[in-house]
Amino acid sequence: MASRRLRTFKRWMKSKGFQWSDTLEFVDTPDEGIAVRALCQLEEGDVVAKMPKEACLTTKTSGACEIIEEAGLDGHLGLAFAIMYERSLGEDSPWYGYLQLLPYQECVPIVWTLNEVNELLCGTELHQTVQEDKALIYEDWKENILPLLDLAPLKLNPKFFDLEQYFAAKSLISSRSFEIDDYHGFGMVPLADLFNHKTGAEDVHFTAMSSNYESGSDVDGSNNDEGIVKEEEALAQNSSTDMIASIDPNVGNSIDSDLESSSVSEDDTSMLEMIMIKDVSSGTEVFNTYGLLGNAALLHRYGFTEQDNSYDIVNIDMELVLQWCSSAFSDRHSRARVSLWRRLGYSACGSQDSEYFEISFDGEPQIELLILLHIMLLLDDAYQKLDLSVSVAGNCPESNGGTTHLNGNIFPNEAFNMSKKSLLPKRVCDALLSLADMRESLYGLNSLEDDIEALERCSLARERKLYHSLVLRINERKILQKLRNYASQPFEINEHSSPRKKLKRTTKKTG
Repeated sequence: MASRRLRTFKRWMKSKGFQWSDTLEFVDTPDEGIAVRALCQLEEGDVVAKMPKEACLTTKTSGACEIIEEAGLDGHLGLAFAIMYERSLGEDSPWYGYLQLLPYQECVPIVWTLNEVNELLCGTELHQTVQEDKALIYEDWKENILPLLDLAPLKLNPKFFDLEQYFAAKSLISSRSFEIDDYHGFGMVPLADLFNHKTGAEDVHFTAMSSNYESGSDVDGSNNDEGIVKEEEALAQNSSTDMIASIDPNVGNSIDSDLESSSVSEDDTSMLEMIMIKDVSSGTEVFNTYGLLGNAALLHRYGFTEQDNSYDIVNIDMELVLQWCSSAFSDRHSRARVSLWRRLGYSACGSQDSEYFEISFDGEPQIELLILLHIMLLLDDAYQKLDLSVSVAGNCPESNGGTTHLNGNIFPNEAFNMSKKSLLPKRVCDALLSLADMRESLYGLNSLEDDIEALERCSLARERKLYHSLVLRINERKILQKLRNYASQPFEINEHSSPRKKLKRTTKKTG
């Protein structure tokens, strides 16, 4: 039997022109929230839901549209204001039937207290990012929302527009918003956000056809949320908010026979659709996916993690590498070697303000880090020869009998003594082991075994923040273990391998 809030939501959807297949079942449980299950076999290409764009909560459809435009609140900032405004109207809001279904806020780290962030996320890929996010979001509220409360003509109730409400709205946007089209930009899409996430296991796909609206004003259609999706551009291209495409003429062109009847034409751009992209068996939960994301990204944006997530990575900051180097060499040595490494055409992830190297799920370090360590550890004579050859050529010298081609650059054989079958030098292995220990120390005094025991005692239902932060920490620390194993065993460098794709550090919803 459907819960009261679900029955209210279904009545609201029908009144707004939503359509959904009667093969879908909406399940509402106290511990896990809402999930969507298949009541019978679903086939690839079935259109299982249609959502009118005008029933989505956006800056264009909200009653606060005029305020938002006059105040210049673009993108997610404007959408957060729209959510707060509609919430302030209570049952008078056209979206009340939808808003009453939503939690007050999603349990993403930006709404955790600073003490919780510092205690639970210490050492993880999220710690500094969330600290920065909270500060940026506060500044956004102070500079853009707070001044509007002093404008008498607006008569906004401060209770619904305070800092806590703003953070709550931002958490909903982070975990539930979709990009609708170039006119509406990002918005809250009822029904579409009921489908839970499962990494690499997408069953249903959210689609939007090109908008036939013409807007006289610029709309922020980018995925740059002020703070929430900071440093996630590379990963976000796989997320739900960017899975927007014209409907494939070979997939989902005909409406599922079980979908409620509608007068809407099949190519009507006023509707959004959920289309099955693979068969799903009866009784099985139907999942959307928000991208191939590691746990740092999942927790940051959506408030949950997944055990043994194969998309997890750990980053080692350039700062940490320089700290290691300073323990053995002078600052002048470090600067010179990094300069040569850059002149050879190498770079880390991020920017020079925040550079880092990725350690993959398998414990494999980014090739750029290995080459930097090689250069750092070169004997002075070998360094001088390499530096001179680069200076004379003004670029990497042409390959010849006296050089070895490695990952697209040329190094003198006497400097590296590398070939396809050569082993990683012990000094570089030792450097990797030291870096792994330095990175591990950021987690504090508790060992990996302590964290594993704590997770076994932890209740997901009662201690959600602790549970997911422990999963994140444990997975990251296991990667550092793998890095140690990698550095403890001789291995070969593949001179024909291409550089690893650089994904920015991270960082759609769960029931």
